[in-house]
Amino acid sequence: MPSALPEILALLAREFGPDLLTSAADLEPRGRDESGMRRTPAAVLLARDEAQVVRLLELANQHRFAVVPRGAGTGLAGGCLPGEGDEGAVVLDLSAMNRILEIDAGSLTATVEPGVLTGELRRSARAQGLFYPPDPASLDTSTLGGNAATNAGGPACVKYGTTRDYVLGLRAVLPTGEAIRAGVNTRKGVVGYDLARLILGSEGTLGVITGLTLKLLPHPRATACVAGIFSDLGAAMRAIIGVMTGGRLPAAAEFLDARSLALVGDLLPFRVAAGSALVLAECDGDPDQVRLEAGEIAEAFRVSGATEILPPAVEDKDREAVWKVRRSVSTRIHESCAVYIPEDIVVPIGRIADMVAALPGVEARHSVAIYAFGHAGDGNIHLNLTAPDEAQRPQVEAAAEDCVRLALGFGGTLSGEHGIGLAKRRLLPLELSAASIRLQRGIKKLMDPRGVLNPGKIFPEETEA
Repeated sequence: MPSALPEILALLAREFGPDLLTSAADLEPRGRDESGMRRTPAAVLLARDEAQVVRLLELANQHRFAVVPRGAGTGLAGGCLPGEGDEGAVVLDLSAMNRILEIDAGSLTATVEPGVLTGELRRSARAQGLFYPPDPASLDTSTLGGNAATNAGGPACVKYGTTRDYVLGLRAVLPTGEAIRAGVNTRKGVVGYDLARLILGSEGTLGVITGLTLKLLPHPRATACVAGIFSDLGAAMRAIIGVMTGGRLPAAAEFLDARSLALVGDLLPFRVAAGSALVLAECDGDPDQVRLEAGEIAEAFRVSGATEILPPAVEDKDREAVWKVRRSVSTRIHESCAVYIPEDIVVPIGRIADMVAALPGVEARHSVAIYAFGHAGDGNIHLNLTAPDEAQRPQVEAAAEDCVRLALGFGGTLSGEHGIGLAKRRLLPLELSAASIRLQRGIKKLMDPRGVLNPGKIFPEETEA
């Protein structure tokens, strides 16, 4: 904490006037995210433009206080919260920089501020016959800046890729307070080092994104969603592998295990037997192609032993009803458990069945309950490790580490889209070598010599490395 915190807050109040927030009512909600962690900042700057971001970081370097960038607070790793020992941190809330500056239908691009909600851009693009594919589960509440900072994915990334694949260029304020433009406005460009790619996915530790130029696509002319119920998770996994290796590339392929399905089964139009698993597969493209692929997916489900197959949903309202089942899972898990730790490990597609088969052993070893669901089309499995009593948190944390070790043993990675933040930094050395961590720390030090921008994130404490 800066020794002159009252003086710093007074200085910030003079600089930013009513945009500097210090009341408990303003600080408390910006001191938490969806990880369940709480770290109340000393103040919040509700930024209105890039100039304010520049000035805040200039002052942070002069007076050595931490600045923590924040979008909508939908993250699951504590990346937008002050770190330990940063009680004097200022949260930089970018949600008010929320304008879609341009949708250029001729160039198939969108220029946006970081606070624009993902769903808002998708809807605005569609109104012009265009498509912005990234679709995190929180698309109606998460911001594009936050998505870019964490390289968010979603169900559609199996076919279309993640946020990084749609960022052509960006504006960012470096930790030193210097504003830069990185990347291009074009589909190709190889001038200099790719600083945009460095900043994307860096979780707000290397720069504050203040603007984005995004690639758009023509909107698919038709879309269909096929849902299948399977007697067990093994059959569901075999069905997904059959779809993925059978010459088809679905736009999305999702699954829910029996425990997850039990929480949301009331949203389905029929009763589901205990122990069943759900698979959703979506295809898009030309209408004739979509009809053919939907039929092939349904047949692949039948061959894999589906006990129930919903007729392909082609109308938006029908597809949304099906997807509501998938998107309701996290909320209901969170509401039903005292201890809730979300992990988003990724394994090679061919090892999904092995990974989920190992989960009962983890549950037995640690006396926890695990809900498994997620993006089966790309191997990104969301594991929600839970217990009914807060006293069991150490067991849940141990189980989470067990799951990460299993995923790494199958050739996977500890995080596919949530990022590391505060919640997972202790696990980083399980995947990255000491040399890799040292190199990345060096990049952080080079770009942020005074350590003011989102400190304490991603990397473990020096004594842990």
